[in-house]
Amino acid sequence: MMTPRAVGRRKPKVAPCAPTWSVVWMPAPHPRPGLLTPLCYGAMMSLAIGINLLPVFLTTLSATYGGAAGLTQEQLGRLGAMIFSGLVLGILVTGPLADRWGAKAFALLGNGLIAASLVAMAFAPGYGALGAALFFLGLGAGVLDMVLSPIVSALNPERRTVALNWLHSFYCVGAAATVLAGTLMLHAGLGWRSSCLLLLPLPLGLLAAFGPLGFPELSREGGRTSLRVLIRNRWFLVALAGIFLGGAAEMGMAQWLPAYAEKSLGFPVWMGGGALLLFSVVMALGRMVVGAAGKKLDAFQIMAWGCATSAGLFLLGAFLPTPSVALACCILVGFTGSCLWPTMLAVTADRYPDGGASMFGTLAALGNAGGIFMPWVVGWVADHRDLHWGLAVSALAPALMLPLVRALRAH
Repeated sequence: MMTPRAVGRRKPKVAPCAPTWSVVWMPAPHPRPGLLTPLCYGAMMSLAIGINLLPVFLTTLSATYGGAAGLTQEQLGRLGAMIFSGLVLGILVTGPLADRWGAKAFALLGNGLIAASLVAMAFAPGYGALGAALFFLGLGAGVLDMVLSPIVSALNPERRTVALNWLHSFYCVGAAATVLAGTLMLHAGLGWRSSCLLLLPLPLGLLAAFGPLGFPELSREGGRTSLRVLIRNRWFLVALAGIFLGGAAEMGMAQWLPAYAEKSLGFPVWMGGGALLLFSVVMALGRMVVGAAGKKLDAFQIMAWGCATSAGLFLLGAFLPTPSVALACCILVGFTGSCLWPTMLAVTADRYPDGGASMFGTLAALGNAGGIFMPWVVGWVADHRDLHWGLAVSALAPALMLPLVRALRAH
């Protein structure tokens, strides 16, 4: 039988080994993960301001900057393209730098650019100045879009599909808050300039909150899979094409829904903003449902279902003769297409867990490139036919994404 004294002699031999093993093999705990995660949710809401503020005011901006004739559909589409051009540039520039320098500086920079751009938009004297302010608004949103997903992925390595769907659901919450604020301002007769200033406290508050916090490493030392290796992999290239189409499907509807409701379906201006608000709400609900279901659902089956139903709803929303039913179909696209973007990010991160910020940046850049392409195409088709056909063309995005999702699952 071992005496108490003998037990005491054994302890020094074991105790020094456990801490040494932990230091070598276990990642260092993050100082305040319980605070950083909800702040990332808040930053996703700040990002949503940069993308969703413009659609509410397309009709108002046309009258303000286009004179009696108003701006053309192509000019309005160009404003949306300016936002997404800045967005993609921010993502591409930030990705490699975040892997090298860490995420904190870019989380601060993104919120700072959004805050400054909101002020510039509020006082823009002409169409050119407004376009420049929208470009930098998109740039700030792109910087945030780059760093938030890899931060949350690093904090939740065992439940990426759940965590990323929850993160991106707060994009929709931010979109709903932005649209609601803009719609109420329009209804109150205060205009779009006041709406820009009303949304300013969120990015400023996040600047102050992120300042004292530490951030996790986005990839393990010496363990990151380089982008050169990834782009030689056929599976990754198909995933890039898939997220491009997912972004096109989402933004093709989101950017034009208020204008479509007002000009093509005959609803009042406040109803157009309300439709976009409902679109954002049901998109948030869709992502929360996927997040709550966790691993009970197959990620590829979720995306396949979302592609098929979204394509059908696009066509119904474009051509149904009853305006109220057509508008309801357009809104429901927010629910059915909600899973496409975050779930594609998650399945790719699961396949390449050491892809780092550069991998997320490439995925986000392609997704947002779809957001540049499809709103412009909708405007171009609307100038040559009408907005009904513009939205109908958007149905190609989820329809083409469906076989890509099946191919990814098969391999």
